[in-house]
Amino acid sequence: MDTRGQGSNWKPGDTPDLFDGANPFYPGFMTQGVLEPKNYYYRRVFTDAVRAVEAARSHPAVDSTRVAACGGSQGGGITLAVSGLMPDLSVSMPDVPFLCHYRRATEVTDGFPYGEIGQYLHCHRDQVEQVFNTLSYFDGVNFSARAEARALFSVGLMDTICPPSTVYAAFNHYKGEKTINYYTYNNHEGGDSFQRSAQLNLLKSVWNG
Repeated sequence: MDTRGQGSNWKPGDTPDLFDGANPFYPGFMTQGVLEPKNYYYRRVFTDAVRAVEAARSHPAVDSTRVAACGGSQGGGITLAVSGLMPDLSVSMPDVPFLCHYRRATEVTDGFPYGEIGQYLHCHRDQVEQVFNTLSYFDGVNFSARAEARALFSVGLMDTICPPSTVYAAFNHYKGEKTINYYTYNNHEGGDSFQRSAQLNLLKSVWNG
């Protein structure tokens, strides 16, 4: 999925974010529209992701019963959102997922992108509870509690971008059958090709028996 508005960040893309009702925000995406759940940036992103799965399922060459959601970092957080919003998904593979347990993340790391929230609240001292109320609607922990697809998580125990405790919070709340691979000596790269191999093995097991 081409994540709206991010095409000039770390990779090229063509999809703009045309929403024009956001509050002043710290540069980045974490605090765009963060004062109201209906305005928050990731509301639009998660909607895009659900529509992407629906579009894939509608293609005549696709077996709609064998569709998986997979992504790393931000994509991992989006994967959890899709898994919670589409409980009939077959497989969910959130890799070192971002967008989980926001408050915990901001308390244990000042690294970015979570640092954008801290920087915003450093200035807007009176909006702490309002901000975290909005973020609760988009927290991978809460989506996990609704998700039923067979899941394979991953976490790097030295990850300073998505702290391990935030990943485990989502994993522990995940409703469906689940497994997590942890990589003791890895940062945000997680398992890399080792995790890709595990994911392929899971798909083979679930879809081919």
